[in-house]
Amino acid sequence: MQESSIEFFRDKTVTLMGLGLLGRGTGDAAFLAQHCKKVFVTDAKSADELNASVDALKQYRNIEFFLGGHDEKIFTNTDFVIKGAGVRLDNPHIAAARKNNIPVYMSTALFARFSPIQIIGVTGTRGKTTVTCMIADILKRAGKRILMGGNLRGVSTLALLPAADQFDLAVLELDSWQMQGFDDLHISPHIGVFTSFSPDHMNYYDGDMKRYLYDKGSIFRHQKAGEVFVTSPAVAQLFENETRASQWIIAAPLPADLALQVPGAHNLLNAGLAKAAAKACGIDDATIEAALRDFTSVEGRLQFVGKWQERSIYNDNNATTEEATLAALNAFPASSTVLIFGGADKGLAVDRLIDYIAANKIRGVLIKGSGSDRVLERIKTLPVAHSMREAIAKAIDLSKPQDNIILSPGFASFGVFKNEYDRSDQFMAEVKKLIEGNA
Repeated sequence: MQESSIEFFRDKTVTLMGLGLLGRGTGDAAFLAQHCKKVFVTDAKSADELNASVDALKQYRNIEFFLGGHDEKIFTNTDFVIKGAGVRLDNPHIAAARKNNIPVYMSTALFARFSPIQIIGVTGTRGKTTVTCMIADILKRAGKRILMGGNLRGVSTLALLPAADQFDLAVLELDSWQMQGFDDLHISPHIGVFTSFSPDHMNYYDGDMKRYLYDKGSIFRHQKAGEVFVTSPAVAQLFENETRASQWIIAAPLPADLALQVPGAHNLLNAGLAKAAAKACGIDDATIEAALRDFTSVEGRLQFVGKWQERSIYNDNNATTEEATLAALNAFPASSTVLIFGGADKGLAVDRLIDYIAANKIRGVLIKGSGSDRVLERIKTLPVAHSMREAIAKAIDLSKPQDNIILSPGFASFGVFKNEYDRSDQFMAEVKKLIEGNA
């Protein structure tokens, strides 16, 4: 860990806003407790709801919890605030901190600020996890020691800082909220990758696509000469009037004859982006293509789960927009597809998805939710399930041998599930029971 980062945290009182149950907040809090004088941890959820996370931090005597709500004094009487992903910029407590000249940071951006190694950052509405993992696989194949973090489940990137100098490169998946933190610090990754752009998180951005695009654009905005930005032709066109200090590489999809193990035209583009980023690191074509041919899907991204009675089952849980679900549907013949979808409304357009399902007579099962209600207004005959087990059972009933059964929700998870990870976990557990004959 660099001396400058030690001094940055030493003897500081810090407020961490957002603990959660997914592991990142817990890791951030543990890191801060080890390096700061005092840590205020605050979350809107109650102590009972956050019991597992609170228990994991019991050993740290310098942590004080403010749960079930936020106390303004810990935002105005602190050295700085670390804001969790998804906390709105117009949150009144964040506003109070800034009014009192208290700096507000985000944890992954702080890692990037103090990282002793080069960073490859990947953002985009769709494809960022797959491209992140593709790049990491290529670099590992080339013998590089890789640190992975950012928007990865259960990983506190900040907590990886002390051991970062043991690695050659950091590969970070970065959502739009984490990019806000980079922009605040006027930094960008040394190699930035922007995979795709389409409407998402409009409930957070109040329907403002320009704000969403601006946050994503921080992946290259503060790059310097000698650094690299990799993107697709479609995304590059959105930034055609931007000032460019870094080298821009416009990547094309790889040819279909590369024979990837992951299906879909969108994954050929993902592979093209990963290849361009790896080449910017000096990796040769043979190593890159060997790694891509061996690459298997990431959980929740058109992941092949297994076969049951000649039916192939895929987990595309992280498809939470119509564009993402359409990409999954286009990866398979319509006549052999049974779709499990639906959930909570995100305020996004769904007409193209509904039109595609209707026009191609896609067999489908909806998981109940406000988004599913919008679909039912147009396609009234779709069966509705109230649990993942029921959804899978209904999909099985609609299927026949040689079909592809795909969970690709197109909507948010809230309502039936705690979060998107819970939805994926339940799907994987139910499919495992089905395949093993225990359903």
